[in-house]
Amino acid sequence: MHRQPGPLGPALRPLVGAGAGLDLTPARTHAFVFALVFVMLNDPSPSAPARCVLITGGLGFLGQAVARCFRAAGYRVVGIGHGAADAAEVTASGYHRWMSGSVTTDALARLAQLGERPDVVVHCASNGSVPYSLEQPLDAYERTVGSTMVLLEHLRRHAPTAVVLYPSSAAVYGATPDRPLHETDAPNPVSPYGFHKQMVETLLAAHAACFSQPAVAVRFFSIYGPGLRKQLLWDASARLLSGESPQTFFGTGDETRDWIHVEDAAALMLHLAERAAERATMAPAADVRLEIVNGASGERVTVRDVLGRLARALGSTTEIRFNGTVRAGDPRFYHAATTRMHATGWRPTIALADGLAAYAGWVRTARSTTA
Repeated sequence: MHRQPGPLGPALRPLVGAGAGLDLTPARTHAFVFALVFVMLNDPSPSAPARCVLITGGLGFLGQAVARCFRAAGYRVVGIGHGAADAAEVTASGYHRWMSGSVTTDALARLAQLGERPDVVVHCASNGSVPYSLEQPLDAYERTVGSTMVLLEHLRRHAPTAVVLYPSSAAVYGATPDRPLHETDAPNPVSPYGFHKQMVETLLAAHAACFSQPAVAVRFFSIYGPGLRKQLLWDASARLLSGESPQTFFGTGDETRDWIHVEDAAALMLHLAERAAERATMAPAADVRLEIVNGASGERVTVRDVLGRLARALGSTTEIRFNGTVRAGDPRFYHAATTRMHATGWRPTIALADGLAAYAGWVRTARSTTA
């Protein structure tokens, strides 16, 4: 990206002041002009326009964390999604511009007309629920797969070099043995949610191979952290703080999960976006391919263990039991191989114990303000 001309920087002003009004000889003139050119090229004052990131589903749990992360890195952050966001909420969530609504051709065209041309797109808009995909598979498909096709067609026409980051899911792996899961393992989803995530990965691969659209799919395992108001930890927190004991949960308790804090998840997205953008400038268009990376800590934790840790963090003495019933769409084992993620030069920074403590504190505050 070319640097834009701007006002004279501090390093240039003394030279202009020294040269103004002087009767310079040709040799001195040549030296003076050379010095001016050198300073103009190296003076840090003129700055390039900020790179722009578009985040779909931008007011969701992950979308807001991604917005804050990219904004802190100096990006112009544009979002689209659902949620009644006033100006204060938009700013607090990290956005410079926000558009309420679904990911449609018209909505994306309006953003383009406003001059928003993304360098990076983080596509968080999708159905986020396994049970919903079982209850309403068509709508879940439209939210996940349909919105992706609309987005990719827009980018193909208007931003063909933008890097697409997609938060995919370990649900693509589906039913697996109790071992670390590698990105090269054959997909085996057990719910429409998992199949839809796999379909999106296929679309990304097609647009990378056929249209040279750089893309990275991050197969996140279990994302958690302050702001999460659904899934196991949120539901369990309410029950552990209810004062009723025992509390019985689905499954055996021996199911495994691999947890990653939402701030780490957002930081991984930023890291992979910048890495993909750098690689895209060096690779011939014919060599552009979808990259798939697991997003997890690599720590195998049983559901029994994580609920026990959460109870202690909440200060709850509730007895935890399990009914032995496996719910539809819930795989037994999720444990990520993180070799490929580490090979990109990134590792998570927030330990599960610290993350659960922070989450427990947030839960108590959230429940007290909504009670």
